[in-house]
Amino acid sequence: MIISASRRTDIPAFYADWFIQRIRAGYLCVQNPYNAHKYAKVDLSVDAVDAIVFWTKNPHPLLRHLDELSDFGYKYYFQFTLTGYPPVIEPSVPPFDEIISTFKSLSDKIGPKKVIWRFDPIIISDITTEEYIVKNFEKIAELLKDYTNRVVISFVDFYKKVIRNLDRLKNEAHINFYNINPDSERINRISDELSQIAHKNSIQIFSCSEEHDLSDFGIRRGKCIDDDLLKQLFGFDRNVSKDKNQRERCGCVVSQDIGHYDSCIHNCVYCYANSDKSAAHSNHKRHDPESQFLIGQYKD
Repeated sequence: MIISASRRTDIPAFYADWFIQRIRAGYLCVQNPYNAHKYAKVDLSVDAVDAIVFWTKNPHPLLRHLDELSDFGYKYYFQFTLTGYPPVIEPSVPPFDEIISTFKSLSDKIGPKKVIWRFDPIIISDITTEEYIVKNFEKIAELLKDYTNRVVISFVDFYKKVIRNLDRLKNEAHINFYNINPDSERINRISDELSQIAHKNSIQIFSCSEEHDLSDFGIRRGKCIDDDLLKQLFGFDRNVSKDKNQRERCGCVVSQDIGHYDSCIHNCVYCYANSDKSAAHSNHKRHDPESQFLIGQYKD
């Protein structure tokens, strides 16, 4: 079993102590995201877990637990999102220099092959113009070229909840956001520039669940829960199928997600995992590090 920790929230940033408590206990309970009255008990014993894939914008709180995790025998790698967007778009992500330092510390600790840089989603706005995106990507790539082997990009999908959050920011801060997905020429132009920068810095570049075929620019379709990468890193030899519960263009293989929607308090305006900021903060307050559940208790 592959553990996804997590598409639904940032466990390393906000729930690191709970996670290591559950590792010590050997199990956790995860609520069904579509039926609050159902839950699953997940075996976290080292024999049951083939690997753990962490998703995060700030793994710093988890760093102090990694030695223990490794000593137990767990295998893992990180999907580390680092965009450098202004605070109005990513309000509660730590400052840029701090995150760069954390990225380097994590890479030094576990190796650059196990820290995947995610530059996604790419979102075009009045303050994150095409020129801004390219220059920001180049700055980060130059800083991380010795600390990661691959980068993942994607262009933001305008889901209903994303549109709602962007409209709210537009009304509050008078910032316009632009859906460039129908504009293949513009998508290709940005992708070509990012690919050239990545290769210049010896970083492989992949796309994530991307509608557009970017292979002409040296950008391969990627898998975030990646059995091929697990094979390279750890000799993973299980036959696992594509996860049918993910989007059609998603290449991820089957995994068990242990997160909870509406519980990440980075407050990023493009987030698809939060319906609104108040729900996320309310759930975060219900978190108990001693609970079997990420949010609340079974009696709740």
